[in-house]
Amino acid sequence: MRTAPYVSLVGRPIDGLTLAERLDHAGRWVALELYSPETLPLRRIEAEGASAAECASALEQRGLDPVKFEYLLVRPPY
Repeated sequence: MRTAPYVSLVGRPIDGLTLAERLDHAGRWVALELYSPETLPLRRIEAEGASAAECASALEQRGLDPVKFEYLLVRPPY
């Protein structure tokens, strides 16, 4: 569904994506840090990929523990 040049969503808040971004990235996976009272993570995207496994691999390459993240499929806005 890409209508524009591919732009990574890493570092962006998942709730702040525009309708166009949701359409462009529909079907892709993103990783968000799991909530815990100790860390209170920002709900920003830490990895993006074609699958949850690809996201986990990208997190490992950055030295992050993939177990501490949730993986969500970006869905179209409507």
